[in-house]
Amino acid sequence: MKKALINILKVGLPMAIGVWLVFYFYDALDEDQRTELFAAFRQADLRWLAVATVVGWLSHVSRSWRWRYILQPLGYRPGFWNCYHAVMAGYFLNLFIPRAGEASRAISIYRTEKVPFEKGFGTIMAERAVDMLMLLGIAAVTLLLQWDKLGLFRSRIEAFRASQGPAGEQGFAWGPWVIALMVAGLLAGAYLLATRPALRDKLHELARGFGQGLRSVFRTRNKSGFILHTFLIWGAYVGMFQLGFLALPETADVPAAGVLAGFVAGAIGIVLVQGGIGVYPAFVALIVSIYMIPPLGGGLIRPEALAMGWLLWLVQTVMLIVLGGLSLLLLALKRSAEP
Repeated sequence: MKKALINILKVGLPMAIGVWLVFYFYDALDEDQRTELFAAFRQADLRWLAVATVVGWLSHVSRSWRWRYILQPLGYRPGFWNCYHAVMAGYFLNLFIPRAGEASRAISIYRTEKVPFEKGFGTIMAERAVDMLMLLGIAAVTLLLQWDKLGLFRSRIEAFRASQGPAGEQGFAWGPWVIALMVAGLLAGAYLLATRPALRDKLHELARGFGQGLRSVFRTRNKSGFILHTFLIWGAYVGMFQLGFLALPETADVPAAGVLAGFVAGAIGIVLVQGGIGVYPAFVALIVSIYMIPPLGGGLIRPEALAMGWLLWLVQTVMLIVLGGLSLLLLALKRSAEP
């Protein structure tokens, strides 16, 4: 009876989290945002969005395959599907709990392939370092392509911030409290490290795992494959973004420089807010509108650019909820079938 209940929870819990995430993201939208989202869907060519979804999914497939390359120098040869389900389940859990995906991915590969957590987590952090370099490279290319527009970008961002309401000198002074909390956190961390040898050893193991992960990037036997998949991942990210523009006739003619600028703005929005909700479409629209005819009656954002931002956000979010939830469910079923 107890085992049956555990198996039911293993299957039912991922499904319940997936349903909750759908309602959570929808409930977080205000009435204007919901109106904008439904209006965007009514005017969109859903065929382009379907293609964009497939391209976005291929980036995750490529990431799963690339991960195998840097696990091999550590002495492990994980199966593709175990890596894929770990990656997708990690993305799913990142929507639920910020930054939980990396840890869950390392736990999944330990359960399925017996890769020690510290080594698996180290390779994931090494991947993140490579991906950060790629994003910085795309941002640098974007800046070079439109150096003459930097002043315009700055003025629009400042105008957008002003339109969100003044910070207000009468408002609560968050700055000193944030600094105080950071200092308190550092002191508490230092105290725990000094008084808890087990915690200190665990942190040392994680640091050593990260070092091993970085070395495995350079020691992988298939360096050309690793580089190829890295460019495939980021090419698919940008390609998915570009295909979203084709879903609306008003954004189909935005030049490549505008697509790249919107892509970087969207990436910043996702970093700033969990799941990029509300911020992702606003940041994308704010930048992309520069490359479109100014809206009638003035304003900073073209409605079509905002609609396109919402469509891209929804496509990415739904894909991660559905496919990530499915991977989490399949991992749970696999564990429940084990003796």
